[in-house]
Amino acid sequence: MQNSSPNSQSGQWEVVIGLETHAQLNTQSKIFSGSSTHYGAAPNEQASAVDIALPGVLPVLNRGAVERAIRFGLAVGAEIAPRSIFARKNYFYPDLPKGYQISQFELPVVIGGGITILVGEQQKFVQLTRAHLEEDAGKSLHENFHGKSGIDLNRAGTPLLEIVTEPVMHSAEEAVAYAKALHALVRWIDICDGNMQEGSFRCDANVSVRRPGEPLGTRREIKNLNSFRFLQQAIEYEVRWQIETLEDGGRIQQATVLFDADSGETRAMRSKEDAQDYRYFPDPDLLPLEISAQWIEDIKAKMPELPQHMCARFERDYKLSTYDAAALTAARETATYYEQTVAEGADAKLCANWVTGEVFSYLNEQGKFFESCPLSPAQLARLLLRISDGTISGKIAKEVLKKMWDKVGMYAAMWKERDPRFDETLADDIIKAENLQQISDPNELEKLINEVLATNPKSVEEFRAGKEKAFQALVGQAMKATKGKANPQQVNDLLRKKLG
Repeated sequence: MQNSSPNSQSGQWEVVIGLETHAQLNTQSKIFSGSSTHYGAAPNEQASAVDIALPGVLPVLNRGAVERAIRFGLAVGAEIAPRSIFARKNYFYPDLPKGYQISQFELPVVIGGGITILVGEQQKFVQLTRAHLEEDAGKSLHENFHGKSGIDLNRAGTPLLEIVTEPVMHSAEEAVAYAKALHALVRWIDICDGNMQEGSFRCDANVSVRRPGEPLGTRREIKNLNSFRFLQQAIEYEVRWQIETLEDGGRIQQATVLFDADSGETRAMRSKEDAQDYRYFPDPDLLPLEISAQWIEDIKAKMPELPQHMCARFERDYKLSTYDAAALTAARETATYYEQTVAEGADAKLCANWVTGEVFSYLNEQGKFFESCPLSPAQLARLLLRISDGTISGKIAKEVLKKMWDKVGMYAAMWKERDPRFDETLADDIIKAENLQQISDPNELEKLINEVLATNPKSVEEFRAGKEKAFQALVGQAMKATKGKANPQQVNDLLRKKLG
């Protein structure tokens, strides 16, 4: 059985993947009506006459949706079409109330562009074909209907930006890396909340295999993948299935397939349509969309610093490694938290290590993100300053962090507003109350080292016989005797001096 890498184990197959991603734009109302886009309403509460195309109603384009599409185009270095057209995409499905979907076909609003991704340690540029505006369909519900299906049209008319890549990815790993980078970008530029559980960000994967050098194989489209894990599993299974089918003498039929998360398999849903099957034609109820150069410039002036630019700045200004800078700029909230902590006086490199290490670990355990971090940048900065000035060791600082985290969590529900004095004194209060100050007094440490050497003669002999591990054992004894409060560097220096 072959794997999904560009060159499979036998070197006989090449995997080709293109992704189509639907990002739900975070407007308050739908793309062609004033209906709310709020998630979680009772079924069909937010489906207006316009959304279901009752006779006599006319769609009106949501300016906010267009602005978000322009923002995306600018972020990926694409061309913003000065004139684009809305078309009717005709197909019949129970959750499509009009019998057609308003989308864009020949003239999309965003043309080209691309996103640079990191796969392992290798960078790869993923070329985009287009990004176009369209409306979402409704949703078919199959549970609790006694063998029947229900239709919820609340999503009908919700604004989507469909982002389409060229078929330039060659493994599930590359596809996931691209999807994660795109997910981070649409959240960074604030056009989509990225909530995959609610369907705000979902991917369709077009997968085919071919012999190296041959034309593209027949593709199958895996629909509505709403987690990165499912995306990877679905592509890996589909690749194995296609290779096995071809090697057994079978043929791949172009089809739309679904991924069954329980079985880990894909299964055909229907034969895959081509563009002509949808009978696209310009929507007679909507004028062409015209975007002026001035409108684009106005939006560009309000764009946030993009992650790739911020990453380069972090490397340059804070002297961070490419890895650390990339980790900190993977999400806008993380980057903001980091910069605010450094602005409070924390050492830039030390702060990078703690933000991407200890703080991220705590947030991950609690299922939180940096925008809801209970510990403020000022509080973390005070803790890191106590490491830098030698008040506590890095090891003790981890204990203090846990106590700070627990204390902030305990009082968070009681506070209407954060007390600035609490930010300034929390770390110091805990260090003082718990008597955790680092022992740095040379006389006290020398006395301690003498006791350690006197009570561990075997380790002393082993070290002098050339066993470096014995030295670490002596350091460990010194730290144990002070419950981790001795200054580690001074302990190392004094021990080496005493041992000659």
